[in-house]
Amino acid sequence: MTQYRSLGRTGVKVSPLCLGTMMFGARGNPDHEDSVRIIRRALDAGINFVDTADVYSAGESETIVGKALAGGRRDGVVLATKFHGSLGEDPNERGNSRRWIIREVENSLRRLGTDWIDLYQVHRPEPDTDFDETLGALTDLVRQGKIRYIGTSTFEPSAIVEGQWIAERRGRERVVAEQPPYSLLARGIEREVLPVAQRYGLGVLAWSPLAGGWLSGRYRKGAEQPRSSRADRQAERFDIVSPENAAKLDAAEALAQLAEEAGLTLIQLALAFVIEHPAVTSAIIGPRTLDQLESQLGADSVRLSRDVLDRIDKIVPPGTNLSSRDAGHVPPSLTEPDQRRRDR
Repeated sequence: MTQYRSLGRTGVKVSPLCLGTMMFGARGNPDHEDSVRIIRRALDAGINFVDTADVYSAGESETIVGKALAGGRRDGVVLATKFHGSLGEDPNERGNSRRWIIREVENSLRRLGTDWIDLYQVHRPEPDTDFDETLGALTDLVRQGKIRYIGTSTFEPSAIVEGQWIAERRGRERVVAEQPPYSLLARGIEREVLPVAQRYGLGVLAWSPLAGGWLSGRYRKGAEQPRSSRADRQAERFDIVSPENAAKLDAAEALAQLAEEAGLTLIQLALAFVIEHPAVTSAIIGPRTLDQLESQLGADSVRLSRDVLDRIDKIVPPGTNLSSRDAGHVPPSLTEPDQRRRDR
Protein backbone atom coordinates (compact mmCIF):
# COMPACT_ATOMS: atom_id res chain seq x y z
CA MET A 1 0.00 0.00 0.00
CA THR A 2 1.33 3.42 -0.95
CA GLN A 3 2.57 5.52 1.98
CA TYR A 4 1.77 9.07 0.93
CA ARG A 5 4.01 11.95 1.93
CA SER A 6 3.45 15.63 2.63
CA LEU A 7 4.43 18.00 -0.16
CA GLY A 8 6.53 20.35 1.95
CA ARG A 9 4.33 22.15 4.44
CA THR A 10 1.29 22.40 2.17
CA GLY A 11 -0.64 19.55 3.78
CA VAL A 12 -1.10 17.97 0.34
CA LYS A 13 -0.36 14.23 0.33
CA VAL A 14 1.48 12.78 -2.65
CA SER A 15 2.94 9.41 -3.62
CA PRO A 16 6.70 8.81 -3.29
CA LEU A 17 6.77 8.02 -6.99
CA CYS A 18 5.58 10.82 -9.26
CA LEU A 19 4.68 9.99 -12.85
CA GLY A 20 6.67 12.17 -15.22
CA THR A 21 5.23 12.46 -18.73
CA MET A 22 8.09 13.86 -20.81
CA MET A 23 8.17 10.67 -22.90
CA PHE A 24 4.52 10.86 -23.95
CA GLY A 25 4.05 12.45 -27.37
CA ALA A 26 6.29 12.90 -30.39
CA ARG A 27 9.44 13.01 -28.28
CA GLY A 28 8.92 9.48 -26.99
CA ASN A 29 5.68 7.51 -27.30
CA PRO A 30 3.49 9.08 -30.03
CA ASP A 31 0.62 6.62 -29.45
CA HIS A 32 -1.93 8.58 -27.39
CA GLU A 33 -4.04 5.56 -26.47
CA ASP A 34 -1.01 3.63 -25.26
CA SER A 35 0.25 6.63 -23.28
CA VAL A 36 -3.18 7.03 -21.66
CA ARG A 37 -3.10 3.34 -20.65
CA ILE A 38 0.30 3.83 -19.02
CA ILE A 39 -0.88 6.88 -17.07
CA ARG A 40 -4.02 5.12 -15.88
CA ARG A 41 -2.04 2.03 -14.86
CA ALA A 42 0.17 4.28 -12.72
CA LEU A 43 -2.90 5.84 -11.10
CA ASP A 44 -4.43 2.43 -10.44
CA ALA A 45 -1.15 1.40 -8.77
CA GLY A 46 -1.48 4.22 -6.22
CA ILE A 47 0.48 7.04 -7.85
CA ASN A 48 -1.49 10.25 -7.35
CA PHE A 49 1.17 12.73 -8.49
CA VAL A 50 1.62 13.55 -12.20
CA ASP A 51 4.20 15.98 -13.58
CA THR A 52 4.32 17.41 -17.09
CA ALA A 53 5.41 20.61 -18.87
CA ASP A 54 4.21 22.78 -21.71
CA VAL A 55 7.38 22.12 -23.76
CA TYR A 56 7.14 18.33 -23.64
CA SER A 57 6.48 17.55 -27.30
CA ALA A 58 5.25 21.16 -27.73
CA GLY A 59 2.19 20.69 -25.53
CA GLU A 60 1.31 17.20 -26.74
CA SER A 61 2.22 15.64 -23.40
CA GLU A 62 -0.20 17.94 -21.59
CA THR A 63 -2.91 16.97 -24.08
CA ILE A 64 -2.30 13.27 -23.42
CA VAL A 65 -2.40 13.82 -19.66
CA GLY A 66 -5.71 15.66 -20.10
CA LYS A 67 -7.15 12.68 -21.96
CA ALA A 68 -5.95 10.28 -19.25
CA LEU A 69 -7.55 12.33 -16.46
CA ALA A 70 -10.88 12.71 -18.21
CA GLY A 71 -13.88 10.80 -16.98
CA GLY A 72 -13.65 11.66 -13.30
CA ARG A 73 -9.96 10.97 -12.60
CA ARG A 74 -8.84 14.58 -12.29
CA ASP A 75 -9.95 15.19 -8.70
CA GLY A 76 -7.82 12.35 -7.33
CA VAL A 77 -4.58 13.59 -8.92
CA VAL A 78 -2.11 16.21 -7.76
CA LEU A 79 -1.29 17.71 -11.16
CA ALA A 80 1.93 19.60 -11.82
CA THR A 81 3.12 21.32 -14.97
CA LYS A 82 5.79 23.85 -15.90
CA PHE A 83 6.44 26.93 -18.04
CA HIS A 84 9.57 28.68 -19.33
CA GLY A 85 10.77 26.90 -22.48
CA SER A 86 10.32 28.28 -25.98
CA LEU A 87 7.09 27.41 -27.81
CA GLY A 88 7.49 29.51 -30.92
CA GLU A 89 9.68 31.85 -32.94
CA ASP A 90 8.33 34.94 -31.17
CA PRO A 91 10.92 35.92 -28.52
CA ASN A 92 8.06 36.47 -26.07
CA GLU A 93 6.69 32.94 -26.46
CA ARG A 94 8.96 31.76 -23.67
CA GLY A 95 10.47 32.79 -20.37
CA ASN A 96 9.37 33.88 -16.92
CA SER A 97 7.70 37.24 -17.66
CA ARG A 98 4.21 38.15 -16.50
CA ARG A 99 3.20 38.53 -20.13
CA TRP A 100 4.09 34.94 -20.99
CA ILE A 101 2.94 33.33 -17.72
CA ILE A 102 -0.57 34.82 -17.91
CA ARG A 103 -0.90 33.70 -21.52
CA GLU A 104 0.66 30.27 -21.20
CA VAL A 105 -1.25 29.13 -18.12
CA GLU A 106 -4.43 29.40 -20.17
CA ASN A 107 -2.91 27.19 -22.87
CA SER A 108 -1.85 24.59 -20.30
CA LEU A 109 -5.29 24.60 -18.67
CA ARG A 110 -6.91 24.06 -22.06
CA ARG A 111 -4.56 21.24 -23.06
CA LEU A 112 -4.92 19.55 -19.67
CA GLY A 113 -8.71 19.87 -19.75
CA THR A 114 -8.87 21.24 -16.22
CA ASP A 115 -9.86 24.41 -14.40
CA TRP A 116 -6.84 24.41 -12.09
CA ILE A 117 -3.23 23.29 -11.82
CA ASP A 118 -2.09 22.05 -8.42
CA LEU A 119 1.61 22.89 -8.80
CA TYR A 120 2.73 25.40 -11.45
CA GLN A 121 6.51 25.37 -11.74
CA VAL A 122 9.12 27.73 -13.18
CA HIS A 123 10.96 25.24 -15.41
CA ARG A 124 14.30 27.07 -15.28
CA PRO A 125 15.63 30.32 -13.78
CA GLU A 126 15.93 33.38 -15.98
CA PRO A 127 18.44 35.87 -14.55
CA ASP A 128 17.41 38.80 -16.74
CA THR A 129 13.80 38.61 -15.48
CA ASP A 130 13.12 40.00 -12.00
CA PHE A 131 12.01 37.04 -9.89
CA ASP A 132 9.49 39.36 -8.23
CA GLU A 133 7.88 39.83 -11.66
CA THR A 134 7.50 36.06 -11.95
CA LEU A 135 6.22 35.55 -8.41
CA GLY A 136 3.83 38.49 -8.76
CA ALA A 137 2.18 36.91 -11.79
CA LEU A 138 2.03 33.50 -10.13
CA THR A 139 0.57 35.02 -6.96
CA ASP A 140 -2.24 36.55 -9.03
CA LEU A 141 -2.95 33.13 -10.56
CA VAL A 142 -3.16 31.55 -7.09
CA ARG A 143 -5.62 34.22 -5.99
CA GLN A 144 -7.65 33.69 -9.16
CA GLY A 145 -7.87 29.98 -8.38
CA LYS A 146 -6.14 28.89 -11.58
CA ILE A 147 -3.17 27.41 -9.73
CA ARG A 148 -2.88 26.17 -6.16
CA TYR A 149 0.87 26.29 -5.46
CA ILE A 150 4.11 27.58 -6.96
CA GLY A 151 7.23 25.52 -7.62
CA THR A 152 10.64 25.89 -9.24
CA SER A 153 12.89 23.50 -11.13
CA THR A 154 16.69 23.27 -11.16
CA PHE A 155 17.23 26.49 -9.20
CA GLU A 156 20.49 27.31 -7.47
CA PRO A 157 20.35 27.47 -3.65
CA SER A 158 20.71 31.26 -3.70
CA ALA A 159 17.74 31.57 -6.05
CA ILE A 160 15.66 29.31 -3.82
CA VAL A 161 16.44 31.57 -0.85
CA GLU A 162 15.75 34.69 -2.93
CA GLY A 163 12.28 33.35 -3.71
CA GLN A 164 11.52 32.92 -0.03
CA TRP A 165 12.82 36.43 0.71
CA ILE A 166 10.69 38.00 -2.01
CA ALA A 167 7.57 36.23 -0.79
CA GLU A 168 8.11 37.44 2.78
CA ARG A 169 9.10 41.03 2.01
CA ARG A 170 6.77 41.74 -0.90
CA GLY A 171 3.67 39.81 0.04
CA ARG A 172 3.89 37.15 -2.67
CA GLU A 173 2.79 33.54 -2.52
CA ARG A 174 5.85 31.53 -1.61
CA VAL A 175 7.47 28.74 -3.56
CA VAL A 176 6.57 25.43 -1.90
CA ALA A 177 8.54 22.92 -3.99
CA GLU A 178 11.78 22.54 -5.95
CA GLN A 179 12.41 20.02 -8.73
CA PRO A 180 16.15 19.25 -9.09
CA PRO A 181 18.07 16.43 -10.81
CA TYR A 182 19.07 13.71 -8.36
CA SER A 183 20.33 10.16 -8.74
CA LEU A 184 23.00 7.74 -7.61
CA LEU A 185 25.27 9.27 -10.27
CA ALA A 186 24.31 12.91 -9.71
CA ARG A 187 24.42 13.75 -5.99
CA GLY A 188 25.49 17.38 -6.25
CA ILE A 189 22.28 18.74 -4.72
CA GLU A 190 23.15 17.07 -1.42
CA ARG A 191 25.63 19.89 -0.79
CA GLU A 192 23.21 22.82 -0.60
CA VAL A 193 19.93 22.40 -2.49
CA LEU A 194 18.50 19.66 -0.27
CA PRO A 195 19.58 21.29 3.03
CA VAL A 196 18.10 24.62 1.87
CA ALA A 197 14.86 22.89 0.88
CA GLN A 198 14.67 21.31 4.34
CA ARG A 199 15.37 24.62 6.05
CA TYR A 200 12.50 26.35 4.25
CA GLY A 201 10.10 23.42 4.31
CA LEU A 202 10.00 22.88 0.56
CA GLY A 203 8.88 19.67 -1.06
CA VAL A 204 11.43 18.15 -3.44
CA LEU A 205 10.55 16.34 -6.67
CA ALA A 206 13.70 14.64 -7.94
CA TRP A 207 13.92 14.34 -11.70
CA SER A 208 16.04 11.84 -13.64
CA PRO A 209 16.41 9.37 -10.74
CA LEU A 210 17.61 6.77 -13.27
CA ALA A 211 20.24 9.21 -14.56
CA GLY A 212 18.80 9.42 -18.05
CA GLY A 213 18.79 5.63 -18.40
CA TRP A 214 22.29 4.98 -17.04
CA LEU A 215 20.68 3.22 -14.05
CA SER A 216 18.14 1.22 -16.03
CA GLY A 217 20.39 -1.85 -15.97
CA ARG A 218 21.07 -1.62 -19.68
CA TYR A 219 24.49 0.01 -19.32
CA ARG A 220 26.95 -2.68 -18.26
CA LYS A 221 30.67 -3.05 -18.86
CA GLY A 222 31.46 -5.36 -21.74
CA ALA A 223 27.94 -5.14 -23.14
CA GLU A 224 26.98 -3.43 -26.36
CA GLN A 225 25.90 0.14 -25.71
CA PRO A 226 22.10 0.31 -26.01
CA ARG A 227 20.44 2.59 -28.56
CA SER A 228 17.80 5.05 -27.48
CA SER A 229 16.15 8.19 -28.77
CA ARG A 230 17.66 10.10 -25.85
CA ALA A 231 21.16 8.91 -26.71
CA ASP A 232 20.58 9.91 -30.33
CA ARG A 233 19.54 13.42 -29.28
CA GLN A 234 22.27 13.88 -26.66
CA ALA A 235 25.17 11.82 -27.95
CA GLU A 236 27.77 13.59 -25.81
CA ARG A 237 26.00 12.45 -22.62
CA PHE A 238 26.23 8.78 -23.63
CA ASP A 239 29.60 8.59 -25.39
CA ILE A 240 31.49 6.14 -23.17
CA VAL A 241 34.81 7.36 -24.57
CA SER A 242 34.30 10.54 -22.56
CA PRO A 243 36.13 10.34 -19.19
CA GLU A 244 33.04 11.53 -17.32
CA ASN A 245 30.84 8.93 -19.00
CA ALA A 246 33.46 6.22 -18.47
CA ALA A 247 33.29 7.03 -14.75
CA LYS A 248 29.51 6.74 -14.89
CA LEU A 249 29.77 3.36 -16.57
CA ASP A 250 32.17 2.13 -13.87
CA ALA A 251 29.82 3.37 -11.15
CA ALA A 252 26.74 1.89 -12.85
CA GLU A 253 28.51 -1.48 -13.03
CA ALA A 254 29.47 -1.37 -9.34
CA LEU A 255 25.94 -0.29 -8.35
CA ALA A 256 24.39 -3.06 -10.45
CA GLN A 257 26.54 -5.61 -8.65
CA LEU A 258 25.55 -4.13 -5.30
CA ALA A 259 21.87 -4.31 -6.26
CA GLU A 260 22.24 -7.97 -7.21
CA GLU A 261 23.86 -8.74 -3.86
CA ALA A 262 20.99 -6.96 -2.09
CA GLY A 263 18.40 -8.95 -4.02
CA LEU A 264 17.19 -5.91 -5.95
CA THR A 265 17.15 -4.68 -9.51
CA LEU A 266 19.31 -1.67 -10.25
CA ILE A 267 16.13 0.32 -10.92
CA GLN A 268 14.81 -0.52 -7.46
CA LEU A 269 18.11 0.43 -5.87
CA ALA A 270 18.23 3.73 -7.76
CA LEU A 271 14.68 4.80 -6.94
CA ALA A 272 14.84 3.63 -3.32
CA PHE A 273 18.04 5.61 -2.84
CA VAL A 274 16.48 8.86 -4.07
CA ILE A 275 13.36 8.65 -1.92
CA GLU A 276 15.44 7.58 1.10
CA HIS A 277 16.78 11.12 1.52
CA PRO A 278 14.69 12.91 4.17
CA ALA A 279 14.44 16.05 2.04
CA VAL A 280 13.00 14.27 -1.00
CA THR A 281 9.23 14.04 -1.34
CA SER A 282 8.97 12.11 -4.60
CA ALA A 283 11.11 10.64 -7.36
CA ILE A 284 9.83 11.41 -10.85
CA ILE A 285 9.75 8.31 -13.02
CA GLY A 286 9.48 8.83 -16.78
CA PRO A 287 8.42 5.63 -18.55
CA ARG A 288 7.88 5.46 -22.31
CA THR A 289 6.34 1.98 -22.29
CA LEU A 290 4.15 -0.05 -19.96
CA ASP A 291 7.00 -2.49 -19.33
CA GLN A 292 9.21 0.38 -18.18
CA LEU A 293 6.49 1.54 -15.80
CA GLU A 294 6.02 -1.96 -14.38
CA SER A 295 9.75 -2.24 -13.70
CA GLN A 296 9.56 0.87 -11.51
CA LEU A 297 6.30 0.36 -9.65
CA GLY A 298 6.80 -0.86 -6.10
CA ALA A 299 10.25 0.68 -5.68
CA ASP A 300 8.76 3.01 -3.08
CA SER A 301 8.27 0.04 -0.75
CA VAL A 302 11.99 -0.84 -0.81
CA ARG A 303 14.06 0.26 2.18
CA LEU A 304 17.84 0.20 1.88
CA SER A 305 19.93 -0.98 4.81
CA ARG A 306 22.61 1.20 6.31
CA ASP A 307 25.21 -1.19 4.95
CA VAL A 308 23.92 -0.77 1.39
CA LEU A 309 23.77 3.01 1.80
CA ASP A 310 27.34 3.05 3.14
CA ARG A 311 28.52 1.03 0.16
CA ILE A 312 26.75 3.42 -2.21
CA ASP A 313 28.64 6.30 -0.59
CA LYS A 314 31.92 4.57 -1.38
CA ILE A 315 30.99 4.11 -5.04
CA VAL A 316 29.72 7.67 -5.52
CA PRO A 317 30.66 9.98 -2.63
CA PRO A 318 27.95 12.26 -1.20
CA GLY A 319 27.58 15.58 -3.01
CA THR A 320 29.29 14.32 -6.16
CA ASN A 321 28.14 14.66 -9.78
CA LEU A 322 30.14 12.24 -11.90
CA SER A 323 29.35 14.37 -14.95
CA SER A 324 29.05 18.15 -14.99
CA ARG A 325 26.30 17.81 -17.61
CA ASP A 326 24.02 16.17 -15.05
CA ALA A 327 23.56 19.37 -13.04
CA GLY A 328 20.59 20.18 -15.28
CA HIS A 329 21.33 23.90 -15.53
CA VAL A 330 24.51 25.89 -15.83
CA PRO A 331 24.12 29.59 -14.92
CA PRO A 332 25.04 32.27 -17.47
CA SER A 333 27.79 33.43 -15.10
CA LEU A 334 29.65 30.30 -16.21
CA THR A 335 28.49 29.93 -19.81
CA GLU A 336 28.79 33.59 -20.92
CA PRO A 337 32.42 34.85 -20.97
CA ASP A 338 31.23 38.49 -21.08
CA GLN A 339 29.81 38.06 -17.58
CA ARG A 340 33.31 37.30 -16.25
CA ARG A 341 35.28 39.98 -18.08
CA ARG A 342 35.35 43.75 -17.74
CA ASP A 343 34.70 45.94 -20.77
CA ARG A 344 37.94 47.24 -22.27
